[in-house]
Amino acid sequence: MNIKQFMAQDHRDCDLLFAKAENAAANDDWTAASHAFTEFVHAMERHLGVEEQELFPAFEEETGILTGPTEMMRMEHEQMRTLFAEMKEAMEQQNSDDYLGAAETLLIMMQQHNMKEEQILYNMMDQRLPDEVNDWQKKFKGWNKK
Repeated sequence: MNIKQFMAQDHRDCDLLFAKAENAAANDDWTAASHAFTEFVHAMERHLGVEEQELFPAFEEETGILTGPTEMMRMEHEQMRTLFAEMKEAMEQQNSDDYLGAAETLLIMMQQHNMKEEQILYNMMDQRLPDEVNDWQKKFKGWNKK
């Protein structure tokens, strides 16, 4: 399994957790929403952390490209984290309108972000870091414990 396949599958796994939290919030089941949202944010932070601390630096070192795709992805990660905080606050206030509004913005952002990674960046990584794939998968699985 290459980087693109592995990381794209993790995108899908995170999307399922996102949908679970969104559905619970839409039904005003705040206990279930809180649990699912916590799972979602944990999975996303794991995913973003692997990219920011493992994959992006290795790609930048290998290619010498320090600006461009990885820089843009980091900026988008920060925008997502801002939305996570807005969603958490809305959840704590049990405000479904605010939660679902931020969730809709996040969903659009994640879809666009994931498409850029899956169609461009991960392909570039697979071309430049092919011998590293199994190591990335091991590192990623280790991040589950973090």
